[in-house]
Amino acid sequence: MSFRRAVVATRPDIIIPCDDVATLHLHDLYYRALRSGKAGETVCALMERSLGSPASFPLVYARTAFIEMAREEGIRVPLTEVVKHPSDLKNCISRMGLPVVLKADGTSGGDGVRIVHNLIEAENGLRALAAPPLLARALKRALIDRDMTLVWPSLLRHRYIVNAQAWVAGREATSAVACWNGEVLASVQFEVLNKQDAGGPSTVLRRIDNAEMSAAALKMVKRLALSGLHGFDFMLEADTDSAYLIEINPRATQVGHLTLGPGHDIPAAITAAVSGTDIRAATKVTQNDMIVLFPQEWIRNPESPYIRSGYHDVPWGEPEFVRDCIKRRSQTNSWYARQKWIQAMSSVRRPRS
Repeated sequence: MSFRRAVVATRPDIIIPCDDVATLHLHDLYYRALRSGKAGETVCALMERSLGSPASFPLVYARTAFIEMAREEGIRVPLTEVVKHPSDLKNCISRMGLPVVLKADGTSGGDGVRIVHNLIEAENGLRALAAPPLLARALKRALIDRDMTLVWPSLLRHRYIVNAQAWVAGREATSAVACWNGEVLASVQFEVLNKQDAGGPSTVLRRIDNAEMSAAALKMVKRLALSGLHGFDFMLEADTDSAYLIEINPRATQVGHLTLGPGHDIPAAITAAVSGTDIRAATKVTQNDMIVLFPQEWIRNPESPYIRSGYHDVPWGEPEFVRDCIKRRSQTNSWYARQKWIQAMSSVRRPRS
């Protein structure tokens, strides 16, 4: 396995996954090492140092179980239930109202989320989200991306667990944390101002200080005994500004690199934890609370007014990377257009036979 070979060859102090597939690979690596007994002890210790308690591994991708755990901690959360059968949808809608958010376990990046506004949309969404990965998609991942994650689920016709979550009308928000052995060392909180699309990644954020979001992150990091970098997503209710925790991202999120002063410098905090030294926060990268993420917002709209008014997070110190982003813009736009088309087609109701 390439991950194991890389770990053995480099002997890292910590591994920081930056997407959900990488986190799943690390979980799998931990379980494989655990089964190998004494030979796998070093790898197991590295995974626990990087991610936290292995007891948290199955919970961070089980959406309903995670929300119920948060509820036990006294955190404000929306009603969330596993949908086992299409007949469950009517009951969920009667309890939650409309719209309802359907979310599949083990998915990320908006691929496994549907916001549905009536029963027909809910039935179509459940069918699409629960379906095994298409074989063509699994083979493309394996041959082009060299990622075998979807191959066996596709061949074995593995169906995803789908959850229904009550819709919270309001504004999206996110919190990124650096933590160690169940303790939060640094955190940053943002309100989402703009996104690539309704279910996609954020492109523009505004920095906020939200005590309820901060308290929720502290409680869940402690409850799950987390280490490393993690993110928590919230909805800020429109009428009350109450913060509803809606899910966890068990990985570094796209704002985690920002250095925003003492208590908010995630890179400095995790570096200090790994090295056993005091936290030395870097100079605050900007005084502007509006953060425009590169290349996301530029890809979405090169003429965006946010680019001129906010802090545009362009890595000018990495000119080759910037040039590559510019070169790939047309490819990325094509990919997003294709994803929107696929999602639109998947929501079309199939005729009954």
